Amino acid sequence: MEHTNRLSYDCTIKACFAAYVVQAVVNNFAPLLFLTFQSAYGIPLSQITLLITFNFCIQLLIDALSAKFIDKAGYRVSIVTAHICAAAGLVFLAVLPDLFPNPFAGLLTAVTVYAVGGGLIEVLVSPIVEACPTDNKETAMSLLHSFYCWGHVAVVLLSTIFFFLFGVENWKIMAVIWALIPAVNSVLFTRVPIASLLEEGERGLSFRELLGSRVFWLLLLLMICAGASEQAVSQWASTFAESGLRVTKSMGDLCGPMFFAVLMGTSRALYGKYGGRLKLDFCMKASAALCILSYLLISLSPWPFFSLLGCGICGFSVGILWPGSFSIASRTITRGGTLLFALLALGGDVGCSLGPTFVGMVSANTQGSLHMGILAAVIFPALMLTGCLVLPLALKKRWEAVKAG
Repeated sequence: MEHTNRLSYDCTIKACFAAYVVQAVVNNFAPLLFLTFQSAYGIPLSQITLLITFNFCIQLLIDALSAKFIDKAGYRVSIVTAHICAAAGLVFLAVLPDLFPNPFAGLLTAVTVYAVGGGLIEVLVSPIVEACPTDNKETAMSLLHSFYCWGHVAVVLLSTIFFFLFGVENWKIMAVIWALIPAVNSVLFTRVPIASLLEEGERGLSFRELLGSRVFWLLLLLMICAGASEQAVSQWASTFAESGLRVTKSMGDLCGPMFFAVLMGTSRALYGKYGGRLKLDFCMKASAALCILSYLLISLSPWPFFSLLGCGICGFSVGILWPGSFSIASRTITRGGTLLFALLALGGDVGCSLGPTFVGMVSANTQGSLHMGILAAVIFPALMLTGCLVLPLALKKRWEAVKAG
């Protein structure tokens, strides 16, 4: 374990909170500008939407490949590199489209650079917090992940206010302002203490050992279902608000995704504060059950207001599923190391893609009915609840096998 008197582990955790705000900026700032990119650079909207896909694919690639690199380079070098990439990518977003002969190539280059940073942050931040010598790691993990939600809210609100006051044509200034957060946080990460997940001399599990564990596959299923349960509703919340309440796109974003994000962040913050008095396993099961009910409310209610309310309840219910799955995995597979967190992040991102895609496919085959798409996607929180119920049985069986061996 690395020791330093420069700053405390409390500062490490706060730097990790800020890192999730950085990831929220990386994932949510550019989509606010898609129509601006279309009008300013003459890029077709169909081509612009590839920026989201490309950002997601790069982060998936980082999830899959980063474990070996991180263990060799070390957590400090890796997390500082992640922030430098995020800051550089946001600055490139403002600069490169005007420098490249093809503006879209400039945008794509910028997205590639900050997506590398976002992918590394997702893999690194959870194990860094998990390794900190804190009293209750589960509540710290939940509070950590709430900052992605608050970052998402801040990106939409502050950017919208800036565009209203100074005009959307000055978006490049806002991009550079957002780049200051990862730039400053990269300096902070050069000074805070960073512990290791493994004890000195302890060897982490290999890729083959992890894949040979049935418990790992069950935990991976939980992560996939957590991501799918969250994004299947989050990505379609704006459409529900627009079509159901007959409001503008801007107001739809505020009533839909923002409502979802605020309640998801609230549930994570509440568990972060009071989770020490609660059992995580019980909260996970209760959250999955509430998520099922929210899906049914969204899809089956004949009143648009209650469907929108269901979106908010869904945000609250999925709040601890992702960080809770990380915490359960960390205490269950004690020598998982960076590889475990990287594979879980990969599973979570696969779920984030799978959920909304599944909703869209079902909706397309039912005359465009989003209600039917959401109803079909109830399979994800249902599998989540099943996994939470089966996991204790699997752990008991593993323990009995160890004792017998």
